[in-house]
Amino acid sequence: MVVQARSQESPQSLIADSAEAFGALADPYRRALLVHCYRMLGSIDDAEDVVQDTLIRAWNGRGTFRQAISFRAWLYRIATNACLDAIDRRRRAGSSEEHLGVGPFPDDLLEATDAGPETRYDSHESISLAFLTALQVLPPRQRAVLILRDVLAWRSAEVAGLLELSVPAVNSALHRARTTVSTHYEQPGSQGDRQPEAAPGKLRTLLDRYVRAWEAADVAGLVALLRDDAVVSMPPGITVSGRAAIAAFLAGSVFVDGLRIRLAAVRANGGPGFAIYSGSASDDRLRGYALLLLETDGRSVARMSVFAQAGLIARFGLPAEIPG
Repeated sequence: MVVQARSQESPQSLIADSAEAFGALADPYRRALLVHCYRMLGSIDDAEDVVQDTLIRAWNGRGTFRQAISFRAWLYRIATNACLDAIDRRRRAGSSEEHLGVGPFPDDLLEATDAGPETRYDSHESISLAFLTALQVLPPRQRAVLILRDVLAWRSAEVAGLLELSVPAVNSALHRARTTVSTHYEQPGSQGDRQPEAAPGKLRTLLDRYVRAWEAADVAGLVALLRDDAVVSMPPGITVSGRAAIAAFLAGSVFVDGLRIRLAAVRANGGPGFAIYSGSASDDRLRGYALLLLETDGRSVARMSVFAQAGLIARFGLPAEIPG
């Protein structure tokens, strides 16, 4: 967990230091800022751009730092405002990215944190696709308030200072945000009927069977691993719900013309996933074309989210092609 800012650092030392020294001071917070900006924006590419913008703004505005707040809080203030600016630019430009939904985030870039008693969502849940998709429904400032209060456990007064709002305005925005999120996202165990988490061995067996079914083009075997209410989503426009509909979709649109498929395991958004490689029977190389993320209960697959944006596989350290 990122520690509080170095309380002995004075504003004068930040002003006087070189860019290299300032970078060394800010670098321990880079990963936490990346995750924060990803929660705000839903895109790792956009989050990386905003973190870079944040650090440039921080360096250029280092004379505004005051010890009344921690260095960490000061960076979060700059990052949050940079995210709000980025969202505003998207909307003014009519960017289609607003409709693409949440993209995947590699687990090896996540910050290992423990949820404190003040948090409503723990570190695993707050990076899940389901939760982040619900966040994107919120107006930007409500989104910022909910993340700062319910994920990062900032006090209302701290959030008010960051967003230049009154404490009552923050509390009102938080209430509205919680109400909206609750209509789009069901927190695990919120109904009191959550099944006990499956043992790791059972999950491993499920994933092994899942891979074998894909690589054998075994539609029946694959569908047998799904929950009755399973969903396949392919942003921005394709959603298929229910085992029968998914079976027809896989048979008619995926496992066609002798297509060969291989899967390579990845970890993203706190859960299992795979890079999908495919090619024809005559190809000696298979090309990576999409990332597939799974949501499971340890016993069956509840959701398959497929992302076919260019460059995603490389982000997970995997090659663009593999031997056929």
